[in-house]
Amino acid sequence: MPDIDSLIDPVGGYVSGRIFVDDDIYQQELEQVWQRTWVFLAHDSMLPKKGSYLQAYIGEDPVVVVRQKDGSVSAFLNQCRHRGMRICRADRGLSKGFMCSFHGWAYDLAGNLIDIPHEDTAYPQGIDKSKLSAIKVPRIENYKGFIFGSWDETIPPLEEYLGNARYYLDGYLDRYEGGMEAIAVHKWVLPANWKFNVEQPTSDMQHSEISHVSAVEALASGSDTFDRKKGREKIPTGRQFFSPYGHGGAWFGRRGREIPNTAPALIEWENSVRGAIEERLGEFREIRGHMNVFPNFMLLGNYTFRVTHPRGPNEMEIWSWAFVPRDAPESVKEAIRVDVMRTFSPGGMFEQDDAENWEEMQHILQGAMARKTGFTYNMRGVPVSADEDGYPGGSTAHVYSDNAALNMYGFYRDLMSGASWEELKAMRGGEPEIRNADYSAVMAEGADAHNTEAEFGIDEANAALDAADAAARVPAATRAEATPTGAAGKADATARGVDGSSIPDPDHEGPTAATMRDIVRAEAADASRQRTMAGTAARPAATDPKEQK
Repeated sequence: MPDIDSLIDPVGGYVSGRIFVDDDIYQQELEQVWQRTWVFLAHDSMLPKKGSYLQAYIGEDPVVVVRQKDGSVSAFLNQCRHRGMRICRADRGLSKGFMCSFHGWAYDLAGNLIDIPHEDTAYPQGIDKSKLSAIKVPRIENYKGFIFGSWDETIPPLEEYLGNARYYLDGYLDRYEGGMEAIAVHKWVLPANWKFNVEQPTSDMQHSEISHVSAVEALASGSDTFDRKKGREKIPTGRQFFSPYGHGGAWFGRRGREIPNTAPALIEWENSVRGAIEERLGEFREIRGHMNVFPNFMLLGNYTFRVTHPRGPNEMEIWSWAFVPRDAPESVKEAIRVDVMRTFSPGGMFEQDDAENWEEMQHILQGAMARKTGFTYNMRGVPVSADEDGYPGGSTAHVYSDNAALNMYGFYRDLMSGASWEELKAMRGGEPEIRNADYSAVMAEGADAHNTEAEFGIDEANAALDAADAAARVPAATRAEATPTGAAGKADATARGVDGSSIPDPDHEGPTAATMRDIVRAEAADASRQRTMAGTAARPAATDPKEQK
């Protein structure tokens, strides 16, 4: 069994590339992660009637989720106990029972075996059908309409597992008085590891100013959060949260609130209900962000939730739904559906950028040297004073930080170690380990304008960043006059990598650091525009045409 402890160091900010590509690690994940966590199966709105069913997955195990005659929900492994064929082959529907299409064994809505063809003649010795029911998912629980299942009978109750992440989750689920419903599912496959997807809404908001630069620039017209001169977002306010069992998320503050959509009907409706939302949730939770409930249930800030199913170490399958207010006018629901397709669908402006990043990362990891690489997770964010750290619901950090990702990988590491849930609760019951780490050296090493908010605020930090860019454009010869020489100067001009190797000063002869940043941003913008024009970057999987207009 791979030694996961040597591959993940949350305190040191190290994650090995092997965990994204190694088949032995992937097989261990299926056993230790997917069989021992709460995994999203369905939303109540997907099972509207008694006998309503749908197919879902826990890891790579297909399950059938069914609304029972008493209104409860149960789930069972979609595998016939005779020869292992799928019991149910339709994606969803309404039924009184299920029959295997191989030999005709029949099951009721709960997965109990109720009929075998030619039972009397084929089994003259008799057969005990009660011992041949479909394998039941032993734990099914519902949190405000979202149905989760787990194979592990010892796992804590769902609410305990969600823990302080519920505060943020409720910001999505309690948003509208009439509740929410799921519509318009998309399903597609990407050649990349599932963890790349779930890490992003857990922690990574900083990528948007580079990967999504053209889309952000187009959609942020009139916004003061985007610096068009430099092609990047200004340093935003905002935070991220992380809780013991690997959940995390991030949101921008009022100044950096979500990029406005361009649907007039939706804008008008959102403005009309914003006051009621703030009254119900408070101003802080009225602002939507992204979050992930570990391992794979994600809510995005534009009326979208999704799950990412693992399909081997090098492939994932994404299922994404538009999530609309149940009582909203049909015109608003349609505007939401279109907005989701425009942004976070297989052909969406943002989704194509993300897909290209993940695919390229996975492709590079196929190399023998590349998979030995350790990735750097040392972005700790703007320091926050103690009186600013009073957010309810979990540990927090600045929105630009790797802390939530490191917390997620720390929990992943603990699961992969094979620790029992009693041991996990003891290990993870307090503050996440990265919360107690001493990062003073890390922060001092990379001290720059990004780390100044605690001293004089976000506006001054943006001004300092502009000043730093201006200074970087001063010719190298001019700067050299004020540069110390000798060993001390050499040390000052060198930064240290994670492995201790020297990284040359970016102010060496050639393009200045600021110029190189402009070049990178221009290339990123051009690539993003080309992807937006080219259409879908992902391979669509089969989708029920009834689910899309």
